[in-house]
Amino acid sequence: MKKNGQIAEEALLRDVADIPYRPSAGAPPGIEVLSLADLTARAHGRRADLHRPGRPAFHQLVALRAGTVRCSIDFTTHALAPGDWLWVRPGQVVQFLTPLDRTDGRLIVFPAGFLSGTTDALTGAAGHSRCRRVTPPAGEAAPLDRLLDALVDEYGRLSDLPLAAHIEALRHLLSALLLRFAQVEGSLSPDGAHSEPFRRFREAVEQDFARTHRVEDYAARLGYSARTLTRATRAAAGCGAKRFIDDRVLLEAKRLLVHTALPPAAIGERTGFTHPTAFSAFFRQHTGTTPTAFRELVAGAAARGAGPPAPRRS
Repeated sequence: MKKNGQIAEEALLRDVADIPYRPSAGAPPGIEVLSLADLTARAHGRRADLHRPGRPAFHQLVALRAGTVRCSIDFTTHALAPGDWLWVRPGQVVQFLTPLDRTDGRLIVFPAGFLSGTTDALTGAAGHSRCRRVTPPAGEAAPLDRLLDALVDEYGRLSDLPLAAHIEALRHLLSALLLRFAQVEGSLSPDGAHSEPFRRFREAVEQDFARTHRVEDYAARLGYSARTLTRATRAAAGCGAKRFIDDRVLLEAKRLLVHTALPPAAIGERTGFTHPTAFSAFFRQHTGTTPTAFRELVAGAAARGAGPPAPRRS
C-alpha cells in the first residue's frame, strides 16, 4: 500500500496537460465570462480534471466574491479569500486544489491576441509575469468591481449590438479592467512598455530559449546590438537580457522537474544544455540546489500541504 507522500509525489510527476482555447458554443469570439461553478460544470462536461496540473494556452482572470479557493500556479500555492483577484497568464501551470462549485466568483477567459497591442504592452499580458494573489485596497476595489460588473453586463447583451461592435465593447471594457488590475498588481509598466526591441526579443526568447541562451545570438537574429537588447530589457522587465533568458530557461526546467518524470539529463537537453553537468551547474547557480533535490523538496512540500521553498536568486 502506498503512503500519502508517495501518492502526492506521483501526482506531481504526471505530465502537464496542454489546454487549448476552446470557446463555448454561443460565446462571442475571443472572450468568455463565467462563474467558477460554471467552470466546474464545463470541466465535468468535457471530462477535464481541474485538479490535475494543466498549461492553458489562454489568460484567466479570477475575481472571488465568496468562499475560498486554493490553487497552485507555477509551484506557488495561492489561497484566495473574498475580494481577492488572480491573473494567470498563458503557459503557466495551473492546478486547483479545492472545489470551485462552492464559491461565488467570476472567471474571465481570453486568448493571447484579444487585447490591443498597447494594453498587452502596458499590462505585461504577453510576458511571463509572476502570478500572485492581489487584494485590492479599499480605494481600488470599488473601481475594479464596477468595471467587472460592466463587463459581465455587456457580456450578457449579445443581441443588443452587432457582433463586431459587441466584441469591441468587451475588448475595451476588459482593457480598462486589466489596466486597473495591473496598477494594483504592480505589473503596469509604461516605461519601456512600447519598446520594439524588447517586444521582439521577448517573442524570440519564447521561441528559442531551448535552442540558445546567448544574448548575442538573439541580437544577431533581430538586427540589434546586445547592448540595445540589454538596455531595452532592463527598462521593460527590470533585468538584463541575459537574466531574462536565464529566468525563462529556469522556469521551464522547474516545470518539467515538478510536473513530469523525466530525468534531469533529459530536462537539461530539452532546455538547451548539451551536457547534464552544465544543466546541473546552471540550476544550482540560480536556485542553490540540484535539480533532483528541487524535485524532492517540491514533492515533499506537496505531501505536507505546503508550498515549495523560496528559490535563491543569483
